[in-house]
Amino acid sequence: MTDLGWWGVPIGVLGGALRVSTPFLFVSLGECITEKSGRINLGLEGILVMGAMSGYGVSYATGNPWLGVLAAGFAGLLLGTLHGLICNLPRVNDIAVGIGLMLFGTGLAFFLGKPYVQPKAPTLPAIPLGDWSSIPQIQAALKVNPLFLIGIVLAILLAWAFRNTRWGLVVRMVGDGSDAARAMGYRVNAVRTLCTAAGGFLAGIGGSFLSLYYPGSWSEGLSSGQGLMAVALVIFARWQPVYCFYASLLFGGAGSLGPALQSVGVTSGYYLFNAAPYVLTLGIMIATCSTRRTLAGAPGELSIVK
Repeated sequence: MTDLGWWGVPIGVLGGALRVSTPFLFVSLGECITEKSGRINLGLEGILVMGAMSGYGVSYATGNPWLGVLAAGFAGLLLGTLHGLICNLPRVNDIAVGIGLMLFGTGLAFFLGKPYVQPKAPTLPAIPLGDWSSIPQIQAALKVNPLFLIGIVLAILLAWAFRNTRWGLVVRMVGDGSDAARAMGYRVNAVRTLCTAAGGFLAGIGGSFLSLYYPGSWSEGLSSGQGLMAVALVIFARWQPVYCFYASLLFGGAGSLGPALQSVGVTSGYYLFNAAPYVLTLGIMIATCSTRRTLAGAPGELSIVK
């Protein structure tokens, strides 16, 4: 095996960014849809974990990982719809409901997922984009899962749809001014429920990536808070789908920094480097707390801007 020395660090970070960014990408795109409609969903962590468990269980039962992906999306759809319907009730706070959904989703996933901790389920394939190189590290870094490519296409399509379609205009209108949307004859609660359900579907798919590709197993500590970090990622991306892709790569690269340094023998402060995504999340929230810059581009109906 070729020894790349310190060159292995950026290659490792690149490979990790391509892998680790995928769940961030799907969850953040789902939350972008939800928040564009004027609702925030802090239950993404529960949806992510439930999607991971559902996808792994269905893949194990059927032998088809892609059916597991669909099952994960369906589980996220159900939880997202539940969140949307509860938030439609009078005097209900969407942030409080999201926290309750996070606890419910993670608890239910841990309970139902106990039989799948040991069994090995079929996992998703990888597309080898690094076969042009004879260096094993580059080949490993450029193995891309199809979900990553689907996420890129989805980010572009969502950006286009929000700007150029009637659906996108309605979602943005509901998110920016519910009174104006009602005056135009649109059912605000119905639009927000559908957007929250769609966001849950994408978050569930993001969870299936964790259990069916990287790391490719089911355990109770699988998510490590990625669902909650995705909310900060959406704020950092200014509610723009394409920026969500860039921010996901940034978060993914931060998450792979620790293993990349360890591969070249840097073991001192290993756990500190592994905390890079969480430090980045805090840094982003602090950097955007200025009254001049905070929530620039945020939908006007979000509870965090009122």
